[in-house]
Amino acid sequence: MRHGLVITHEVADVMECDVDLGIVVAFGQIIPARVLDAVPMVNIHYSLLPRWRGAAPVERAILAGDDVTGVCVMEVVPELDAGAVYAHAEVPIGSKSASALMAELTDVGVNLLVEGLAAGWGVPEPQVGEVTYAHKITPDDRHIDWSTSAEMIDRVVRIGSAWTTWRGERVVIVGGDVTSTGFVPTIVRPAGRGDMAADDFWRGARPDPGEWFV
Repeated sequence: MRHGLVITHEVADVMECDVDLGIVVAFGQIIPARVLDAVPMVNIHYSLLPRWRGAAPVERAILAGDDVTGVCVMEVVPELDAGAVYAHAEVPIGSKSASALMAELTDVGVNLLVEGLAAGWGVPEPQVGEVTYAHKITPDDRHIDWSTSAEMIDRVVRIGSAWTTWRGERVVIVGGDVTSTGFVPTIVRPAGRGDMAADDFWRGARPDPGEWFV
């Protein structure tokens, strides 16, 4: 019990809570049909369904170069993110980082949720369109391939914890700019150190002619 609320890690426990509705946000499990039969639930999902069902919709939208994403308030069903949609709102992606985009989507999603709870959502609409899946982001997804375009490297950096290596040591590329000559790191985080300007890193690294990240 915390702040007068029961805390549990077992999904089935909600069946004993005498509630009319459950709210799900970024929950990484499939909720069984028997639980949903007892407690109807809605989910706040950070994409415009059916595009980017799954674990990492914000990061996958950025990596794919999508111009727009959004939030859906949807009915929870036993199939992954397949429920009908009660309400949705679009959010432009632009050059936002994943963390900034998530914060904006959270604000939009909370507003949709509060409005729906107050006024009702009506009848949900089935998802229409091509289904794509936002698989979990792996360390390989965050590894920068310097042979790709500046735009692609920028996307990897924007999802967070993008990494490369320098003389066998991992370096996180925190920020950078897309220029006419390619992607230029501006903030880096060498192994065991804090964020620093890329220019300061290079002065200390003293690269040989033509030497670069791997």
